[in-house]
Amino acid sequence: MTLAFISHSDIGRHDNGWNHPEHVGRARAITRALGRHPELFTTVEHVEGRHATEDELALVHDRGYIAQVRDLAAAGGGRFDADTVVSEGSWDAARAGAGCVLEGVERALDGRNPRSFCAVRPPGHHALRAGAMGFCLFGNVAIGAHHARTLGAGRVLIVDWDVHHGNGTQALVEQEPDIHFVSMHQWPWYPGSGAAEDRGPHRTVWNVPMAAGLAPARYVEALLGAVDAATDGWTPDLVLISAGFDSLAGDPLGGFTLTLADVRTLTRALVERAEGWCGGRVVSALEGGYAPETLGEAVIAHLESLR
Repeated sequence: MTLAFISHSDIGRHDNGWNHPEHVGRARAITRALGRHPELFTTVEHVEGRHATEDELALVHDRGYIAQVRDLAAAGGGRFDADTVVSEGSWDAARAGAGCVLEGVERALDGRNPRSFCAVRPPGHHALRAGAMGFCLFGNVAIGAHHARTLGAGRVLIVDWDVHHGNGTQALVEQEPDIHFVSMHQWPWYPGSGAAEDRGPHRTVWNVPMAAGLAPARYVEALLGAVDAATDGWTPDLVLISAGFDSLAGDPLGGFTLTLADVRTLTRALVERAEGWCGGRVVSALEGGYAPETLGEAVIAHLESLR
C-alpha cells in the first residue's frame, strides 16, 4: 500500500498576507519538514492534484456563491469578512484544494492509493453553502464526502480534530443520513457552534466540545469514544479526516494540548479502525495549524502513521 501525498502548486496563490494566520508559509513549512525526512519523502507517492470543476463545487455550494468567489478573484480580490480574504489567485487555489481531496477520494475508491494526505489551503471546514467563513472558501472535505457517494461509497465517516468546530462541514453533510460527522473542538471558542446536544436532523452528528488546557489523553479518549459511537452498528466505506493541527499545544489560535505522539495515536487508531471497516481507505485533508514549524512536524507524524 502506497500512501499518497497530494497537493497542487496553485495552493500558494491564495494570498492572505503574511500578517494573517493562514499564510503561504504554512505550506512551505510542510515542504521543509518533508526535506528533513528523506526516508519518508522517498516512500510516499507525490501526486499533483487537480482543480475541482464548478459542477463538483456545486455538490455542496450554491452556484451564485461559486460565481461570487470566481468573480471577486478575477477583479483582483477582496474580503468576505474580517478573517476571510480572496486574492487574485484564490479561485485557482481554492479549486485546487477541493480538487486534491477529490483526487484522494478517487484514488482511495479505485485502489490506486487507499490512503492519502492532502496538503491544501485555504482550509475548508467553516465554508457554508452560500458563504465564506473563518479563512475558508470551499468545503473541501464535505465536497469529497458527497463525491465519494456519487462514486458508490455507501457510507462515509468524517472525523474533524481541528480545534475549531467544523460548522461548515456539519451544515453541508448533516442532511445526508449516510454521512456521519464527528467533530472534537474547543468550547467555548470560535465559531461558537458544536454543542454536544446538536446531533443534526438525522442524529448523524457527534459533536465533542472540550475545554482548553486538559491533559492530552482526555482529548484522545473523547474523540475516539465519539468515533466508536458514530460507527456502532454502522460501517463506513471511506474515512475522511479534517486534520486541523491547531489542536496541538502552543498553537496561537487554540488552547488544546495535543502532542506529536497524540497525532500518531489518533492517526493509527483511525487507520486500524478503517482497516477493519473498509480496507483501510482514509483520505486526510489539512485544515488549521498556525504555528508553521509545529505544523510541519505534525504533518510528518501524521504521514508516518497513515502508512
